[in-house]
Amino acid sequence: MHGPRLVQAPGWRAFQLGLFLLPSSALLAGLCLFITCIAGSRNRQEGLWTDFWMRPLIVAGALMLIAAFVADTGSLAWAGLANWIPFFWGFWAFRPFLEDKERRHRAGLMVLAGTVPVLVTGFGQMLLGWSGPWQLLGGGIIWYLAPGGQPEGRLSGLFDYANVAGAWLGVIWPFALAALIRSRQSLWRRGVALLLSVAIVAAVLLTRSRNAMAALALAVPTVLGPVQWWWLLPLLLIAAAPLVLAVLPGVPSPLQQWSLGLLPESMRQRLLEKQSTDSLTRLAQWRFGVELIAARPLLGWGAAAFSVLYPIHAQRKWHGHSHNLPLELAVSHGLPAALLVVGTVLALLVVALRRGMLAGDAMDRAWWTAVLMLVAMHATDLPFFDSRLNLLGWVLLSGLWAFIREAEPDHDAHEASLDSVPS
Repeated sequence: MHGPRLVQAPGWRAFQLGLFLLPSSALLAGLCLFITCIAGSRNRQEGLWTDFWMRPLIVAGALMLIAAFVADTGSLAWAGLANWIPFFWGFWAFRPFLEDKERRHRAGLMVLAGTVPVLVTGFGQMLLGWSGPWQLLGGGIIWYLAPGGQPEGRLSGLFDYANVAGAWLGVIWPFALAALIRSRQSLWRRGVALLLSVAIVAAVLLTRSRNAMAALALAVPTVLGPVQWWWLLPLLLIAAAPLVLAVLPGVPSPLQQWSLGLLPESMRQRLLEKQSTDSLTRLAQWRFGVELIAARPLLGWGAAAFSVLYPIHAQRKWHGHSHNLPLELAVSHGLPAALLVVGTVLALLVVALRRGMLAGDAMDRAWWTAVLMLVAMHATDLPFFDSRLNLLGWVLLSGLWAFIREAEPDHDAHEASLDSVPS
């Protein structure tokens, strides 16, 4: 389906509305994206199994189902499937709505526009003392706004925790940057893009999330493109040097203290906090995760097993997860399922890169960068447990798949299949 016909399709309208509502209401966005999935699944010439990129996910889903029968976590194992199997379907069903750069550009702008409530409520929370809950549309949207942030002193906005808010903003940041540098746009649109970009940077700093702050810097060279790298990369290295020296093991203490002194106060406090309470704990979590995987490598222990077993092992209060997605997947659902899912995501990134996604339009570069940021964040945290970030992640992955499909030499021979999609 091309041009005007797609624009008029209910599935396409539901897709855009769902992306716009996503940070504000997981319920309303989920309903819209469910309609999108139904529309995107109709009249497809290719089936789920015949699509190359779906096969590893279908096998992973089957392994997860089998593992749920033998899991130690009972009903939690079945509930945990909701974090994965429905999103595998979404990954397949979203693709027809992202088949060219114009649609991906539109989708990126809708997510960026939908982030405005996150920024407004976050700044209101931190600067004006706003607190919730607020209800809109008869309770269809409920914003639980913690006064002063969650934890206190750190911007969380519409999210349950500052790190999750930081993850959302870090993933959206490449789209703001792409909108800012995109050529052939009016002055007022560029002004709006600049305002959003500045607001996102300020909000990320207020979250004090190290992952999000790293995403701000790492996204710049990939979104701006190789033409800018000759001056930008050295500048970023110089700017990042104090942070690297402050956290790198083996750096002499005087040099480390000098580097800490160069950092902003909020970042310095966050690093000292982390070094004193959490750094060794995280390594211990990963070590324990590896031990659990070694004990049950094939089918794992069941969803939420880490949160049940780690407190017993560490003799401490409840702890939510392992802070690493491959580990969490392997502990919960087994090593084969983890390798299939993680391998698919990494392969999508690599193949899209090799097909020239970073050499194309600014929005396509932003799309690839957003996926990279989300993948990197899941190496040390698990923001995907927030359903809004989980949905966004699978939309972004579907966009990579759509780009790969578009870049195939025989793409024109497949375009007829699009004419019968989403109506």
